[in-house]
Amino acid sequence: MPATNSGNSPEFPASLLPRPDQSELVAAPPGTGPGYWAGAPSVVMSEDGVYIAYRLRRPLGAGRGYAVKVARSADGVRFETILTLTSEQFAAESLERPALVRSPAGRWRLYVSCATPGTKHWRVEVLDAVHPSRFDARQRVVVLPGDAKTGVKDPVIRHHDGSWHLWASCHPLTDPSEADQMVTDYATSGDGLEWTWHGTALAGRPGSWDSRGTRVTAVWQTGGVFAAFYDGRASAAENYEERTGVAVGMEPSALVATDPGPAAQSRHGGHGLRYLDVLALPGGRYRLYYELTRADGAHELRTELR
Repeated sequence: MPATNSGNSPEFPASLLPRPDQSELVAAPPGTGPGYWAGAPSVVMSEDGVYIAYRLRRPLGAGRGYAVKVARSADGVRFETILTLTSEQFAAESLERPALVRSPAGRWRLYVSCATPGTKHWRVEVLDAVHPSRFDARQRVVVLPGDAKTGVKDPVIRHHDGSWHLWASCHPLTDPSEADQMVTDYATSGDGLEWTWHGTALAGRPGSWDSRGTRVTAVWQTGGVFAAFYDGRASAAENYEERTGVAVGMEPSALVATDPGPAAQSRHGGHGLRYLDVLALPGGRYRLYYELTRADGAHELRTELR
């Protein structure tokens, strides 16, 4: 997982909280109005630029999460699509946040969140390639299957100190009416394929703005402390309009929310500001990427330079 040069500064990670009025558009939604989204980004810095994977969605009944785009940029703002993967290629009712990762050996992986048709269940499948433009859905492998009681999606994956680390959103399936609830569980792996789970790293706080669900979206280590951004919601009605919070911990498996309220949100509609990812740049700067609710209710993908 990425380290920073911020030491034990009390301003970090608060110094990286989004300021949407200072952001730039990366990708527009595929339509206007609620249910049309471009977002859920995952970003990686490479020798030849910034690579991003993100999800496109239409409303319920019109395709839901129908595609994942993989794109490259020289400046981190203007991206050129190099690959499009569709929900049909994964035999999925919908696709959610992907996780784009480069292995220590230099190969690329794309972990894709897939909704099992006709159910509330989610699973995660992985593609492996020598370059992000070469991902082939015909070679996908299920790595996080979930089970009859739990759906698994939206992984955050890092490689650090010889091990793979994962934080994934887990949803209960025993009662379908409660399946929107979520916690973030933590797992480790020697190869990024076979995972050992270590329990819940972050859960909602009763009576708080994040009581219904917590989904970790970015993790890094600074000064011996693990810090994370996460999405939270207080009710099922806030599903799709999560806001951003901050959590910290001495262990990656035990994160604690730091604020009584959301740390960042949109000024529009349901106030959604979610799926925040942080990219460390050369020279000690950062780029933020996140999904933001705009005035018409659609969600767009935006970036900020810090």
